[in-house]
Parts: sequence; C-alpha cells; structure tokens
Amino acid sequence: MNNNNQAGILFAAFLLATGIAAAGHFVSQTLYKSKVALNTAEVKGLAERRVEADTAYWSIQYTVTGKSKSEIPALYKDSEADQNKIISLLKSSGFTDHEIQPGIINYLKKEFRDEDQKLVEEEHILVGEITVETQKVRLVSEVRSNLNTLIAQGLDIKNNPPAYHFTQLNKIKPAMLKEATTNARIAANEFAINAGVEVGGIRSARQGGFVIRDVGENYGDTRKIEKEVRVVTNVTFFLTD
Repeated sequence: MNNNNQAGILFAAFLLATGIAAAGHFVSQTLYKSKVALNTAEVKGLAERRVEADTAYWSIQYTVTGKSKSEIPALYKDSEADQNKIISLLKSSGFTDHEIQPGIINYLKKEFRDEDQKLVEEEHILVGEITVETQKVRLVSEVRSNLNTLIAQGLDIKNNPPAYHFTQLNKIKPAMLKEATTNARIAANEFAINAGVEVGGIRSARQGGFVIRDVGENYGDTRKIEKEVRVVTNVTFFLTD
C-alpha cells in the first residue's frame, strides 16, 4: 500500500471518529436538556389584599327652569344662588376650596309643538355642576345625605354616585408579589413531597396582572370604598432528587 492510500485511510478514519464524537455530544446535550425540562414543576401563587379607596370623585348637578326667554337673566341668578348654597354646605361639612371645583353653567332650550308645528310651550334650562375630588372618602358618603336638606328647600339637585378609586397599588405591589411567589413555592413543595423529590431554584416566573375589584363584586371597582386587590404569579421550579 503506498503512502497516498495510507494517508487517505487515516484521514477518513479521523473524520468518522470526529463525527461519532460530535454525534455523542449532541445526543448527550439533548438528553440533558430533556431531563431538565422534565424535572420541573409549574405552579401558581395567589396573593390578595383588602384595601380602602383613597380618592373619591363626586359630581352634583343643579338645575333651574323657566318658561320664557325673558326669564333667563333671573335664571342665571337663581343658578348662581343654588351653586353658592351647595358649596356652602360642602365647606361646612369639611371639604376645602381645593377639593371643590365649580363647573360652567350650561344653557338648554326645549320646544314643544303641536301637529301643525306651532310652538305651544318652551323651556329654558340652566344646568350647573360641582365636582368634588378628595381623599376624604368616608366624608363623601356621609355628606351625600346632607344634600337632602337643600332639596327640601326647593333646589333641583342630581346627587350622582361617587366613584371611589384605589391609587396606591405601587406601594403594595412588592409585598404582594413576594407573597404570591412564597405561596407558589408552598404549592410546589406539596407537589414535590408527593413525587418524592425536592424543590430547587426558580427556572422562570411570569407575573399576572393586578386586579382591583369592589368587595363582593365580580367586576367594577368604583362603586364601593372597600376593594380587593389580587395577583397570580406563574412560577416554574427546578425539582431535584
């Protein structure tokens, strides 16, 4: 056998050996990764808090009505008088100028006509609005009933339901996420005990969205002062023998 043939055979044998070694490496890597993927547990962790709304938005509308255009100047005076009465009551109840925001007075006109489109009657309406934005959420619920005294005096008032909001979510997020993760580990430990293994470190974690709901409600978060905040995390733990 000449030298050229020997070199060719040796080179072919080298390539074959290298291929087998590489194939073995990739097989072992595949088996390792498969084992890691199998030896994990994905669990959910829940955290809940009951909180109180910290900000309230409340609007009060007041209306005066006249039958002719000539009454409009007097209607504006009556509307301003009603506005002052409402603001005075709000201040005497504990709200400040900063929390009370008088709005503009809107003018509306209604016409009533017969079959021949002849004008039979008309109404000239002024509608004003006062909004209250405050952190005294309990005071809002108390003062709402006090407006009845103004209604008894003849004021045409629409006492709209307040909207109660919880705006301090960022303050409780870290503690709630920690609690949710702890609860996820507790669930993983239960799984591990039944499987005869132990829980290791976290492989991955996904945080769900925070949800705020009025207490006792499945949806809605502005009607009640009491709220429930909840978050669910999905955590995948390594399992060890």
